[in-house]
Amino acid sequence: TLRKPISQSSMADWASKNLNMHTQGIFRRRISISNMLSWNGGSIKKPMLITSNRTIKKEACEMFKLVQSYMGDRQTRMDRNHVALVMVTKCWSVQGLRDELYIQLIRQTTDNTCYRSLAWGWELMAISLAFFSPSPKFQSYLEGYIYRHLDSDEKIAQHIKELVDLKNKKITKSRKKRKQNTEDEGLPISTYAKYCYRKLQKVAITGGKKGLRKPTVEEITHARNAILTPSLFGSSLEEIMLRQQDMYPGNKLPWVQTQLSQQVLALGGEQTEGIFRIPGDIDEVNALKLQVDQWKIPNSLSDPNIPASLLKLWYRELEEPVIPQKFYKECISNYENPDAAVAVVQLLPELNRLVLCYLIHFLQIFAQPSNVGRTKMDVNNLAMVMAPNCLRCQSDDPRVIFENTRKEMSFLRMLIVHLDTSFIKGLV
Repeated sequence: TLRKPISQSSMADWASKNLNMHTQGIFRRRISISNMLSWNGGSIKKPMLITSNRTIKKEACEMFKLVQSYMGDRQTRMDRNHVALVMVTKCWSVQGLRDELYIQLIRQTTDNTCYRSLAWGWELMAISLAFFSPSPKFQSYLEGYIYRHLDSDEKIAQHIKELVDLKNKKITKSRKKRKQNTEDEGLPISTYAKYCYRKLQKVAITGGKKGLRKPTVEEITHARNAILTPSLFGSSLEEIMLRQQDMYPGNKLPWVQTQLSQQVLALGGEQTEGIFRIPGDIDEVNALKLQVDQWKIPNSLSDPNIPASLLKLWYRELEEPVIPQKFYKECISNYENPDAAVAVVQLLPELNRLVLCYLIHFLQIFAQPSNVGRTKMDVNNLAMVMAPNCLRCQSDDPRVIFENTRKEMSFLRMLIVHLDTSFIKGLV
């Protein structure tokens, strides 16, 4: 559920307390907040946000040049992919730079009279959100900014026209005009804003890119492509099925679900101690995720924990859980009743029912006594590691969460033991 973002007056209040106010001219007059948060063609001498960190003070000014380079407002020899990679790597490595990048992008996408530059600024924001979230302190501000652009294409076009007209009246013949471009070049801004809004909600909960390996050019390209082509991760089941219709029109189940499940079994996962409990190497999981999003399963896999970890991630990141939220109360109310638990499954939407039954059928393989002896993962352990990926408690109360966790595990255990999934064998 999307909470209502903070109001514009609250955003102004936040800015007045957190912006590192810049000065200009020989008398060092302070620049107004509105000017601090409007497109700037020059460079900056200090960070946009108040900080005492020397590294951030130095890096912030260089990063502003990189932002301008990516948006086409500053000449550079690097291609845009490499510019994005340098920026994202800096912020991914140094947590204190992340809010600074987002506030710089807010500035450079405000009162920007070049549509192409504006679109590239939003594109960079979308790419950045694939790798790291803003701090909790800054999230509500960024959320409010993005929210204001969800349905604003006509207003943006009109605002650019007004700014250009105003600038043309003021500009003298001796001064060089910045090339104006109010024509649509690429996607509408609302498309970027809607993507960024959804991405911000998710990254704030799940966190950004994990692991020790730094971001790669391939990941930058993947993050950019995801704006228009939804990822197989973090989407709804309906979107995933719609996306695979061209490639696998006959499939009744998500390709990603069946392929990763089959990989776990092909690599001997049902005979691997701690399967689903022991995580696979996070960098290898990230690399496999990139491949799977391109409909590829590499032949080089050897550790079943890698596809097992990615499979858990796929279930966990679904936009709505396999068992939709409206059935949650019914599930935790029937956590001790086998017949009632099975009855809940029959009430689910058809796609959700099939996906859940496939998962339970898959887990029933691991629950066989001959496999439990090797994996040390009995039905209780399997339910414990998989329940959080199928059911989501919406409460913020730690006591409710703790109590419901036990019920969620018990409900899934009931399904693994009692649900008849024999029909799944003939289903793909």
